[in-house]
This record gives sequence, C-alpha cells and structure tokens, in this order.
Amino acid sequence: MNRAIVVTGTDTDVGKTVFAAALAGALGAYYWKPIQAGLDDGSDAQRVAVLSGLPAGHILPEAYCLTTPCSPHRAAEIDAVRIDATMLEPPAIRPLVIEGAGGALVPVTRDLLFADLFARWCLPTVIVARTTLGTINHSLLTIEILRSRAIPILGVAFVGDGVEDSEATIAAIGGVKRLGRLPWLSSLEPAALSAAFHEHFAVEDFA
Repeated sequence: MNRAIVVTGTDTDVGKTVFAAALAGALGAYYWKPIQAGLDDGSDAQRVAVLSGLPAGHILPEAYCLTTPCSPHRAAEIDAVRIDATMLEPPAIRPLVIEGAGGALVPVTRDLLFADLFARWCLPTVIVARTTLGTINHSLLTIEILRSRAIPILGVAFVGDGVEDSEATIAAIGGVKRLGRLPWLSSLEPAALSAAFHEHFAVEDFA
C-alpha cells in the first residue's frame, strides 16, 4: 500500500481514533492528524502512538495543536491562533493515514470545513460510523456530503456491537462498500486491537 487514506467520522466519539490506530498499524503507515483540539486527556496522536504499535517516527506532528476540546475554528479563536489552510496539505510521505476531527462538516475556520479540505486533497476516504440508533441517518448524510464534493469514498467502517440491518441498509442505500466492523474490546491494548482489526477487516480493501 503506497497511498494516503483519510479517516473521517459521522460524528465525534464514534471510535475514529481507535480505528485510525488499527488501520495505520495494520498498514505499517504513518499517521497524521492535521488539527488537535483539546489536550486535557492527551492528544489523539499520543493515543495512536500507544495503540497502533507503530515506531515513534511514524506519528507525525500536528499542524495545529489547540487546547480547548471544541470545534477547531472556535478552539483556534480561544487560543488566538490563526489557522492557515496552506499548512494543512498532507505530508508527501506514504503510506499515510490522515484523521479528521469529528464529522465531515466540522469547521476548520469560519469559512472552511473539513469536507472542503477533503475535496481539495481528493484522497480515498473511510467513514467511521457507530452501530447504535441514529447511525443510518448520520452515515447517509456523511456519504451525501462527501459525494457532493466528489470525494472518493473507500467505504464505511463500523464500530460497536453488530447491528446487521443498519449496517446493510447504509451500504445498500448509500451505495458504498461495507468494510467491516470493529467490535468493542474488553481490553483496549495494541495486541487486542490488531487482532480484532485483522479478524474483522480485509487489509487488501485499503490497498
């Protein structure tokens, strides 16, 4: 695998960072989160460093690291930081897993959304979705948002307990590939996460 993949979510706290860690680890990729907003519990890059099993050099530094856990546009304002979109071009190194913040319509600035960045990059994108109530609506909305900007969708990766009808419905109505489902793990540690990823996903789907 010698390309970059974007990982976005249908919402915040859907398991996007855990999935990104598993994917980056499985591909032996580099990991990059352009904007980190919120540092009270550490950064997502730090979490990926622990969970992925990747060498330290594979975790790339953020372009912006903001202190407040909220939308990047507001977190930047609170920190008196001006986000420059030219600083948000993906590193040329490959393979690379890029993690967005929250969902596709999260504002980067007052006039730039993450979906706008994704459209500019035009990289294959994985949508991470919950399996809980409401996921059909949120997932189909995210698919529509990406398609409206001609962003290539690699497929949907579900996180949580299996809900067969919801997962199949999203894939069928959205016309997207159902990549697999990462189940809840009783122990979130690198070996368990890697085993779960390889059991429930086909690495070649990302290559």
